[in-house]
Amino acid sequence: MPGSGANAPSVYDVFVIGGGINGCGIARDAAGRGYSVCLAEMNDLASGTSSGSTKLIHGGLRYLEYYEFRLVREALMEREVLWRNAPHIIWPMRFVLPLHKGLRPAWLIRLGLFLYDHIGGRKLLPKTRTLDMRTDPAGEPLKSAYRRAFEYSDCWVNDARFVVLNARDAADRGAAVHTRTKVLSAKGEGGLWTIRMQDLRTGETGTVQARYLVNAAGPWVDHVIAGVLGRNDVANVRLVKGSHIVIRRKFDDPRAYFFQNADGRIIFAIPYEEDFTLIGTTDQDFDGDPKAVAISDGEVDYLCAAASEYFAEPVRREDIVWTYSGVRPLFDDGASKAQEATRDYVLKTEGAAAGAPVLHVFGGKITTYRKLAESALEKISETLGAKGRPWTQEGALPGGDFAFDGYAAEVDALLREHPYLERPHARRLVRLYGTRARRLLGSAENVADLGRHFGSDLYEVELDYLIREEWALKAEDVLWRRTKRGLHLSAEEAAAVDAFMRGRTGANDAVRVEKGDAGTA
Repeated sequence: MPGSGANAPSVYDVFVIGGGINGCGIARDAAGRGYSVCLAEMNDLASGTSSGSTKLIHGGLRYLEYYEFRLVREALMEREVLWRNAPHIIWPMRFVLPLHKGLRPAWLIRLGLFLYDHIGGRKLLPKTRTLDMRTDPAGEPLKSAYRRAFEYSDCWVNDARFVVLNARDAADRGAAVHTRTKVLSAKGEGGLWTIRMQDLRTGETGTVQARYLVNAAGPWVDHVIAGVLGRNDVANVRLVKGSHIVIRRKFDDPRAYFFQNADGRIIFAIPYEEDFTLIGTTDQDFDGDPKAVAISDGEVDYLCAAASEYFAEPVRREDIVWTYSGVRPLFDDGASKAQEATRDYVLKTEGAAAGAPVLHVFGGKITTYRKLAESALEKISETLGAKGRPWTQEGALPGGDFAFDGYAAEVDALLREHPYLERPHARRLVRLYGTRARRLLGSAENVADLGRHFGSDLYEVELDYLIREEWALKAEDVLWRRTKRGLHLSAEEAAAVDAFMRGRTGANDAVRVEKGDAGTA
């Protein structure tokens, strides 16, 4: 039964609805302070918005135009904190912003970048500099008209793994994490919430009780208020769709590009998974089921045209190997355009006076998830009483317990311990699992010990680890969220992974695993 178990408390302190970055971040912080925590996610971890991002830990340079100074400052300050906490899945990246005649003037961009460099406590990331695109290698793939650019710093993040590692750390600290588990109802009586859940794999239902309820359901936050809590006339969020395309590697430079568009929007072109380039995002209001979100023909045309405005060789539809879309649940502040709606988070509590408190989480960014969780814990502790102290600023995520600049040394160490690995394979394992790559490999002494080979550098031992340690049940969980090996496997190889996963986990529904068919994965 969901929520049951020999070690489950009779009443949890905190029950979290939603297994995205905010829900998992709150669960982790709460568990680390000593609260008993239960989390339920109706799909896979990071199966919605949190794996549909542009995969950046960034201040949000363009948000300065909308006077979001508090948000930008907080996000800038978080970049180096998160880099230190997870140096395997987060690392610095330089961004090249070519100047485009007729759009934002150079003085305005320089002013924005000056603020970007100085309001966020930057200590390790290099500052902005000016580039001559006629001589700098960053100018090679671009049209000759772009002669000047600014280069600034932000960070890259493997977003889906970021979520899973927060959940893993929460579980390691005692939280109960239930995936494929839907919350059917929640009723507050006598100072306690009685939460009824259903295991979507077996159909089995059960109830748990908790003192505090957190609604971190992302795009479904209003659905939870209406359906689970039974409220009417709910309209708190503005759903904004962001879509991305992935093409074969467009340039060899390790830097990313920040492109301005004539309509005022921006897109990024980012080195991705070594052999590809990620281009996005779009900003469009969305009205529909977030589960069914997908890129439109218009968005494909928009991204191709916007990138082709800059690249000497155009980006064509036939270059696309994968697409994905996500829905951002922004707090509805009445902004006239989707790209102008605030990315800041809003936390609302209710029911505390009646003894059944609930916290609703609206908006937020991956970059500020840790601060959002700390703010949520402040509200929780006001009601339940304080336990522990804020700790996540210094708390390494699983596998991230090595120096922030020690990735190369970790790869070398893993190769010394497992000399049969090819260096690219070792690099990928450290990038995904950090020091826990050793736990994944276990006692393997040669390639044969890794088990069945599914293609690329994906072996049975890794699938077993993801099933055992990271809640993976289906092929799409592995191929399009936890590893992105779906970009490197043929349809036949991906189908073999699907059959293996269903055989191991008992998942009784085959999943689509072809490239371009992963939806919001």
